[in-house]
Amino acid sequence: MEERKILTPQSVQQDLDALGQYKTADVDRLIRRYVKEQADAAPLREHILTEQQFHRIYYYVNLQQIKDVAARMAFIHNNLLFTDWWHTDQIIRYVAALDFEIAIGYAQEYIHSDDPFIRRWGYVMFISRLGHGHAERLLPLMKADDHYYVQMAQAWLIAELTIFEPEVVHRWMKSCGLPYSICGKAIQKICDSYRISDDWKVKFKALRPELKAAFEAYDFLPAQLARDAKKNFSIS
Repeated sequence: MEERKILTPQSVQQDLDALGQYKTADVDRLIRRYVKEQADAAPLREHILTEQQFHRIYYYVNLQQIKDVAARMAFIHNNLLFTDWWHTDQIIRYVAALDFEIAIGYAQEYIHSDDPFIRRWGYVMFISRLGHGHAERLLPLMKADDHYYVQMAQAWLIAELTIFEPEVVHRWMKSCGLPYSICGKAIQKICDSYRISDDWKVKFKALRPELKAAFEAYDFLPAQLARDAKKNFSIS
């Protein structure tokens, strides 16, 4: 049996250098070659946070050789080495067929991570058929977060859920207690979506003054009272 090819930082860098001024499409062709060769990308793991040229290769060469979606999710869970929002979002498609109960179990851990890109992953992993029809379960995951890329992930997921369950999202948003920096972004994404009706866009836009006023009111409450008040919000 032919020995499995091992991808080292040195060997991969040589292949990248041979491409000259390469683009993403060139890297993807290289990845397809490595996958066809069933190459072992494990040695790249310790380098992807400091040498981003290996990041896409490490994830894709591994994920494209793993056929079982639960095993793919386990691989991602053991390799939460995200360097920016783009690298995080690129792997959404690999877990789209995951069992929802398994997925939300992971997400409930991720949204409390100290790493903002892991928190982002806890939301964007549902922006596929994985999240469709689960607004009642996913909206309670939303929480105040001051990191821009996490807020954008929350807004993106809220808008995605609105495509399929606008009534549930609208009812929840009216009393969710989230900062307007999140709700406002979500409403903008809802209004930008061609998959949401104009009638619903009008209804969500109409919430803006109410949401602004409600959140500003919390700023005048003692911190503990504000926390207690926000705990009482629910979808129903």
